[in-house]
Amino acid sequence: MKHFVKLFASVTLAVFLAACSQDVSQEPATGAEGGPTETADEFVARANAELKELGREIGATNWVRATYITEDTAILASAASEKYSAWHGEMVAQALQYEGQELDPSTRRALELLKLGTSAPAPNDAAKRKELAEIRTDMTGKYGAGKYCRTDDDCMSGSELEQAMRDARDYDELLEYWVGWREVAVPMREQYARFVELANEGANELGYSDLGEMWKSNYDMSPAEFEAESAKLWKQVKPLYDELHCHVRAKLGDVYGEDKVPQDGPIPAHLLGNMWAQQWSALYDLLEPYPGIGDIDVDSTLKTKNFSPQEMTRSAENFYVSLGMPRLPDTFWERSQFTKPQDREVVCHASAWGLDGGNDLRIKMCINQTYDDLRVIYHELGHNYYQGAYKDQPPLFQSGAHGGFHEAIGDTVTLSMTPGYLAEVGLVNTAEDDERAIINRQMQMALDKIAFLPFGKLVDEWRWGVYSGAITPESYNQSWWDMRQKYQGITPAVERTEAHFDPGAKYHVPANVSYTRYFLAHVLMFQFQRTLCDIAGYEGDLHACSVFGSKDAGDKFYAMMEAGASQPWQDTLEVMTGTREMDATAIIDYFAPLMGYLKEQNAERSCGW
Repeated sequence: MKHFVKLFASVTLAVFLAACSQDVSQEPATGAEGGPTETADEFVARANAELKELGREIGATNWVRATYITEDTAILASAASEKYSAWHGEMVAQALQYEGQELDPSTRRALELLKLGTSAPAPNDAAKRKELAEIRTDMTGKYGAGKYCRTDDDCMSGSELEQAMRDARDYDELLEYWVGWREVAVPMREQYARFVELANEGANELGYSDLGEMWKSNYDMSPAEFEAESAKLWKQVKPLYDELHCHVRAKLGDVYGEDKVPQDGPIPAHLLGNMWAQQWSALYDLLEPYPGIGDIDVDSTLKTKNFSPQEMTRSAENFYVSLGMPRLPDTFWERSQFTKPQDREVVCHASAWGLDGGNDLRIKMCINQTYDDLRVIYHELGHNYYQGAYKDQPPLFQSGAHGGFHEAIGDTVTLSMTPGYLAEVGLVNTAEDDERAIINRQMQMALDKIAFLPFGKLVDEWRWGVYSGAITPESYNQSWWDMRQKYQGITPAVERTEAHFDPGAKYHVPANVSYTRYFLAHVLMFQFQRTLCDIAGYEGDLHACSVFGSKDAGDKFYAMMEAGASQPWQDTLEVMTGTREMDATAIIDYFAPLMGYLKEQNAERSCGW
C-alpha cells in the first residue's frame, strides 16, 4: 500500500475565527462609572450573535482563498484576517470587564473561549494587525504555491514531491527531493520571526506570557498540567515506537548500507518515504513481515470499478449513516472540491469545512483512486459530522471538546476499516485473518500511526520554545533538528544551517495550525475505538473490531459530538468512555501482536540512538 499522507486541518468555525473574520463589533458597552452596561449573559449573547454573522463571510473568504490562490484572494484573506483581529481584540477587552464576577459556569466558559478564540492574537494596534495578517497570508500562500525546480521548465509541486518521496528508493534522488522542497521555506524565516514577535505581543495583551502559554491554556487545565499530560501519554507509547524504530533502521541498513544508515544512531530523515518523516508506511514493501500474506489491494478495486471521487466519498458517508447518523446535505455534493482544478492553483491539503455555523458542510481535496485517499475521506467526513452534530450549539461552543477530539472522530472510524469491513462493502474480495496476515496489517498501520506519534508531539513543543524565547531566531533550525533527533531518532543527511528554515517546510508552521491536536487524536482514536467496540458488544481482539452498522455505538459517538465545546473535555470524555483521563494503553492493546513480533526481530540488535 502506498503512503497515507495526513495533511489536513479541521476547518470548523472556531478555526476560521482563528484565521479571519469581519469587524462588526460595537464599541465597549460601559456605563457612567466605566462599568459594563450589559450583564455577562447579555454580552455573551451579543458575541454569539455577531459571531454567527461573521461566520458566513469568513467561510466564503477562506474557501475562495484556498481554492483560488491569486493575488486578489490574498488581499481578501489578509483584509478579513485583519478585521477579525480587531474585532477579537475589542471583544476580549469588553469580556475582561466581567473578571472577578460570580458567573454561570456556561457564561464563564464562553468568555474564556472567546479569549482563546484565535491562534494568533494581534496587538491592539492597527498597523501591527495589518502586518500580522499580511505575514500569515503571505507565508501560507508561499507554501501552497511552492515548487522545486531543476530548471525553469522542470518544476515539481509540493504534492508531486510528496509522491516522489513515496515512490523513489534511490538514496541521492530522495535527498534531492528532500533538500529541494526545503528551499520553499527559506524566504519565510525572517517573516516567521516577526510573526512570533507580533503574536506574542497580542498574547501578552490578553494576559498570557506568550503565545505558547495561550495555546496550552486551551485544554481545561493549566499549561504546566497540559505539558505533564502530553509527557505522560508519550511515555506510555514510547516503548512501542522504540521497537519500531530499531527494526526500521535495521531494514534500511540492509537496503542502503550501514555506512549510510549507522546501526547505533539516528536514521537519515530522507529515507523514510515521507517528506517530513512523519509517517513511514511508504516503506511497507521493504518491511512486510510475511510477503504477500493478507494483502489488501483496495487500489485495484477503485481503479477496476473506476470509482469517481464522489463515489469514494459516498462510501465514507455510508459508514457514518450505518451508525445512525444523517446523510450529508445536497449542498455538500454541490460545493465541495473533490479534484484538483486544471486552471488554477489551489491548496490540495485535505480539509473539512463547516461553513455557516455547520449548516454548509464541505470537503476540499484533490482525490486520487487510492486506498490512502479513501481513508483520508473517511477521516475528513469525521470532521464534517462533528461540525454538523454541534451546529445547534451557540457559536462560541461550535468546536471540538479540544482539538484532539476533532481529529480523533474520523481517525476512530478508519480503525473500523478492517479487512472484514472492506470485504463486506465490496472493496476487497476476501479477508485473510491468520496470524501472519494480522502482523502484516499491524506493521502497515504502525508505520503510519506509531511512527507519527513523536512528530505529532514535537512540532508544537518546538513552537512553545520559540514563543517563550527559549528558542531564539538564531537557533531555529538547530533546535528543530535537536528535537527531531531526541524524539524521532532521525537526522538530516546533509548539513543544515541557520540559513535554512526547515520547520517552515511543514504546512502547519507557516499556516499557524496547532499540531498537538494530531498527537492527542492518535491517542484518543484507540481509546474511543475500545469504548465503541465494547458498546457494540464486540468480543475479540481490538485490532479486528469494526463498529460498522452498530446504532448503539453510533448513538454514543454522536451524543459526544453534539456537546461540542460546551463543557470541559474531561466531562465529554467521561460521558463517552467512563474515564476523565486520556489513556494511551489502548494503543498498546491494539498493537500487542506487532509488539511481540518486533521484540523477536530486535532480540540481537542494539536499539536506541
